[in-house]
Amino acid sequence: MSAASLLIIAFSYLLGSIPVGYLLVRVFKKQDIRTFGSGNIGATNVLRSGGKGLGAATFMLDVAKGALAAALGAWLAAWLLPDWPARNVAALAALCAVIGHMFPVWLGFKGGKGVATGFGVFLVIAPWAALSAIGVFAVIVAITRYVSLASILGAASFPIFAWFFVHGDKPAFFVAVQIIVSGLIIVKHHANIGRLLSGTENRFGTPKTA
Repeated sequence: MSAASLLIIAFSYLLGSIPVGYLLVRVFKKQDIRTFGSGNIGATNVLRSGGKGLGAATFMLDVAKGALAAALGAWLAAWLLPDWPARNVAALAALCAVIGHMFPVWLGFKGGKGVATGFGVFLVIAPWAALSAIGVFAVIVAITRYVSLASILGAASFPIFAWFFVHGDKPAFFVAVQIIVSGLIIVKHHANIGRLLSGTENRFGTPKTA
């Protein structure tokens, strides 16, 4: 593996590993988001535990860091890895950013579930597919009020949308990353899947104690 690819991997991972939700709650509420609700540092738990403003900011910044990692990966491809397909380099950066969010070195490798950051990287590598997937997410939330179910189905739908909406060359690694990232998001929801199956999952807008 070349030094250039290692640089992109390291930069994308570190960018993705910025624990936005943790930092926002720590700075503005002087609290540790990991001690509230589900203990997750993602936007949904911040929204439930830290307020609407912090939740929205967490979501937007998590999306932004994912998009920035993938975009910079694509831009750097022409300079550092001219022999690699640009989509492969963007996909590599995207994968590392999502892994960074899920397993941040700063928090003992215990991070978020990757939904917002995954949406951000997907917006860059396959924008129409990402928008379609977030549409699935929105519909499922509106119907069921289960954010976890919406996240799972939105993630699962993305590779399907990408297959039809991404035009031109689709290298195997580029396609594989779409499936891997979607799979990681679903796996990170394993506890939610158990609660969904048992009927004990919390609905959006319902207090945790309900």
